[in-house]
Amino acid sequence: MECDPKHPRTPDGRYFVVNGRLWRLSKPSLPATERELLISDLMSARRTVRGARGDEAALQAARARVDAAKVALGERGPVWWTDGAPDMNRKMAQNTPYAGWYAKLTQSQDVE
Repeated sequence: MECDPKHPRTPDGRYFVVNGRLWRLSKPSLPATERELLISDLMSARRTVRGARGDEAALQAARARVDAAKVALGERGPVWWTDGAPDMNRKMAQNTPYAGWYAKLTQSQDVE
């Protein structure tokens, strides 16, 4: 996985950070072809959400497709790791066990 300085990844590879908030990454064990298909499904469903505004039934169906793709990718639903660590998805990094790592990261970015 590539490192994006704008959206750093936690040392354990479970989350990336946007505006101080943790977002769960996809399952690293997914085969590349399966990941590509799921991402394609996700992007298609997101476009459908955008186009379904005003049609509540279509909007709900499109949102269900987005959710199903994200669960299949491992970004939602049961966690994909097996060590029993809790899910910190959508939590502010400073309020999680990643607080020390995140503080060091933001301090080093302030110096640059």
